[in-house]
Amino acid sequence: MSTYPVNMNIVPEVTPFFDPVTNTISYVVRDPSSTSCAVIDSVMDINYSAGRISYQHADEIIEFITAGGLTLEWLIETHVHADHLSAAPYIQEKLGGKIGIGEKIKLVQETFGKVFNEGTEFQRDGSQFDALFADGDTYEIGTMPAVAIATPGHTPACMVHVMGNAAFVGDTLFMPDAGSARADFPGGDAGTLYDSIQKILTLPDEMRLFMCHDYGPNGRDIQWETTVGEEKAHNIHVGEGRSREQFVKFRTERDAQLAVPNLIIPSLQVNMRAGEIPRDADGNPLLKVPVNAL
Repeated sequence: MSTYPVNMNIVPEVTPFFDPVTNTISYVVRDPSSTSCAVIDSVMDINYSAGRISYQHADEIIEFITAGGLTLEWLIETHVHADHLSAAPYIQEKLGGKIGIGEKIKLVQETFGKVFNEGTEFQRDGSQFDALFADGDTYEIGTMPAVAIATPGHTPACMVHVMGNAAFVGDTLFMPDAGSARADFPGGDAGTLYDSIQKILTLPDEMRLFMCHDYGPNGRDIQWETTVGEEKAHNIHVGEGRSREQFVKFRTERDAQLAVPNLIIPSLQVNMRAGEIPRDADGNPLLKVPVNAL
């Protein structure tokens, strides 16, 4: 049984926005008792080969919130994504709200500040974000309580955010037929990921779980919602009581075969800055490409 405060009687309205370019699902989560809402894991569009940024995906979310007369209170990042760029500051500029992420962002900033040879002007204290969540921290979206649960393993800063009977799991878990996320990024650890997944599986069986990514394994349609009970029974990596030792062996062997995500280099530079694009000495937007560093 989970030790985190959850209220299964609160049923937030969850609206998904799927980005087919990065296979990312962003969400608008509405407090059922007010017009307040949160945005989870937004996407900024990038044509990497052309060096062009655009905001079609974010504009769809902004239009939805505006058309519904909603008030945006939070922009939540479940972790520092390595496969898409966050649109949080763009949405914040249009609609307000606070940008929040796990407090272990500081470790991620320290690690990749070195990889990208960032100077002393790059702050490694998480100050680019409006809120840094520790394990068990609570906050509110209108009248709806939310709790942040630390789930490191994929990255040190990964967190699951529970809002009523809905939990947003980031990359800690995938749909039951897709298993779990990789754990071989700097700061990742397969054993720690297993422990974090077990923490999620202590939530009530009826808890709705919302994925950050889905890739339609075996040709099925894209899906993003399941339950704790379904994961416990059918997850191909951790379901049916698979042991920590079995998971670590499988995850380590599997990760060694995976390619680096296509957008990892721009994503990390932008996302560790809360979605802001780094700039050169003249103030021009500029992304670096470190060679043989990842």
